[in-house]
Amino acid sequence: MQHSRALTKKSASNLALAFILLPREKRDAMSALYAFCRAVDDVADEDAAPVEKRRAELAAWRADIRRACENQEPQFVLNREFAPIIRKFKLPFALFDELIKGCEMDLDTLRYADYEQLELYCYRVASVVGLLSLELFGYQNPACHDYAVHLGKALQLTNILRDVKNDAARGRIYLPQTELHKFDVKESEILDSKYSERYFLLAESVAARARKHYELARKILPPEDRKAMVAAELMGSVYWQLLQKLERGRFDVFGPSPLKLSKPHKLALIFQSWLRHASGSKVSGYGGS
Repeated sequence: MQHSRALTKKSASNLALAFILLPREKRDAMSALYAFCRAVDDVADEDAAPVEKRRAELAAWRADIRRACENQEPQFVLNREFAPIIRKFKLPFALFDELIKGCEMDLDTLRYADYEQLELYCYRVASVVGLLSLELFGYQNPACHDYAVHLGKALQLTNILRDVKNDAARGRIYLPQTELHKFDVKESEILDSKYSERYFLLAESVAARARKHYELARKILPPEDRKAMVAAELMGSVYWQLLQKLERGRFDVFGPSPLKLSKPHKLALIFQSWLRHASGSKVSGYGGS
């Protein structure tokens, strides 16, 4: 697990942060999953490389993870570390294939026509990670699948709202074209980092959709599986707080400093999640009024 742990530690991401609440075996399993997700995402995001080169590299990752899922020896070191976990938890190749399809969307799709297209992207790059994580966490009730789908979409939509400026700098606009037209926001305004009341209304409408997914995840999570989902619940809490911070700032992400939660705030959320977990609380840290 040497390479997977090192990549997870180096990333310092919110997802990696959530692993702290897991026992060692599950923490290692999630590190291996995260390392795979990070690797394929980095391939898709390497804008300096030609698209066809990145497409070929993603195809190589797809073929290699298929080897791991079919009890063959993978070639990539991260997948060799991941292979025993894939076998132990019976992780299906179909979900890895969907995840890579999501990365491939970033090669070809710089604009999203409507929510249907955007939510397919959110499902592939976020909900699928949740569905794979379920198998590592362990669960009893199949309703956890719907929980993972909704929470994944909520987290990804929050990410999209936070990263509008950075994505625009790379020529990408994930906010649906239908919503841009609805609120009379021009692509050029987003690409030029121009904030307006019209942009606020556009972002607010996307945030409302994210909030709906948070609410559905909170309601769907089966009580008998709440303790097993402690890391996912922490992720929900962190991104819910991020969404609320965006709302307080009226979604103006075009300034010089990226919007994020402070380290003390994240540590407080970890402590609160641990308290809920230890006490057997049935309350989630997100999706409320």
